[in-house]
Amino acid sequence: MLFLHGNSSSSAVFARQFESELASRYRLIALDLPGHGASEDADDPKAAYTIPGFANTVAEVLDALAIDHVAIIGWSLGGHIGIELLERDARIAGLMIMGTPPISRGIFGILRGFQPQFDLTLTTKGRLTRREMDRLARLCFGDAPPQELRDAIARTDWRMRKILGHGLMMGAGVDQKKAVEHSPVPLAVVNGEREPFARLEYLAGLDYANLWDGQCHIVPGAGHAPFLEAPEQFNGLLGRFIDDAAAFAVINQTSSLGRRHG
Repeated sequence: MLFLHGNSSSSAVFARQFESELASRYRLIALDLPGHGASEDADDPKAAYTIPGFANTVAEVLDALAIDHVAIIGWSLGGHIGIELLERDARIAGLMIMGTPPISRGIFGILRGFQPQFDLTLTTKGRLTRREMDRLARLCFGDAPPQELRDAIARTDWRMRKILGHGLMMGAGVDQKKAVEHSPVPLAVVNGEREPFARLEYLAGLDYANLWDGQCHIVPGAGHAPFLEAPEQFNGLLGRFIDDAAAFAVINQTSSLGRRHG
């Protein structure tokens, strides 16, 4: 499993998955995206701090680790990166997204997929005041965000938010709505009941090609980060999904070998 964190966060947000029994059953990997956490700021911010740019980085990591099949667990920005990779990387055997509306390109796609609220502008603003950082931390991580995750917001390269926001407005990357409507890869959609950014009704209304369990899952009482706020329920869903994604990978590989030798 490859865990991809959200805008202005870090790999530390997935601690409750790495501390769970999932870590004894599967190979769990998490990385800090460029400009986040322990990773360096990008040398070429305009190229790196877009969804396609982040996807390029993730693909390079998979190459470096010689990974043939992977399930991506993408939260918020990480989910958008995962959808980008669905369109171009055959190693993706499953994708779970949280707080990530698969949107069409451009402003109208953004308006359909995201809730129209002022706080959303914090995710695309450059330098944040301390009060804005605190507000963003509560929105992303719940009412009592750990200090480590508060610090992750302050550490993030401020240029990243501005460049990412501009790229979304300009339609950088794949049409994500079309991607999930056509990809045969199992896609799990899991959100908190109090999700502050993505429109849950929009997510429920999409015509997915292969929606896991045939439904979008809602975690009661949780907000933007259900894996952090309700880890036991989330980890149960994640374990089931990974088992199914692994089966998909085996079937897909067997079919490919059959076509190759037929």
